[in-house]
Amino acid sequence: MPGLFPDQTSSDSAPITAHCDGGARGNPGPAGYGAVVTDASGHKLAELSEFLGFKTNNFAEYSGLLGVLAWALEHGHTTLKVISDSELMVKQIQGKYKVNSPDLRPLWEEARKRIAHLEKFEIAHALRHKNKDADRLANEAMDRGMGKTPTPAAGSSAKPAPPARKTLRGFVRNGTIHLLDDATLPDGVFVKVTTE
Repeated sequence: MPGLFPDQTSSDSAPITAHCDGGARGNPGPAGYGAVVTDASGHKLAELSEFLGFKTNNFAEYSGLLGVLAWALEHGHTTLKVISDSELMVKQIQGKYKVNSPDLRPLWEEARKRIAHLEKFEIAHALRHKNKDADRLANEAMDRGMGKTPTPAAGSSAKPAPPARKTLRGFVRNGTIHLLDDATLPDGVFVKVTTE
């Protein structure tokens, strides 16, 4: 079984690079991750973006790494370089920092399991401005989860539509709001409550 950072071996799998990012608005708060996967020539292979619910920033960063590892393994890529602006996560995966958080430990362990299935793996830290596309996708995931319309890309003339507003009915019991008619809202959505 290969180690965490196996020596370079000959492989038919072409190397791929993934820029990943995660964030939470409020930390903890509505969280999401984004990632851009490219081949050795820089051609985009995939964009990943997922809303995670009400989580911490570090949870979101690890979720981005796990998402990239899952995508690589599912698509038969065994040589992967990950670039992230989370210094904590990068150094924990590299073994330079200990994983003391009980919330992050299972994510770190799962990442190590997935990495062990690769022939070659590298992870590097980059400053946020070098991770713009992944950051954009993470923010789009948070916007989706919060019911917001993403802001159009720079240079786009389209105006964003106002967020869809719903009027839901419910009642309060023991300080908790219960919605009627089986209505549900995704985690992280902010609401305005008025009494009748």
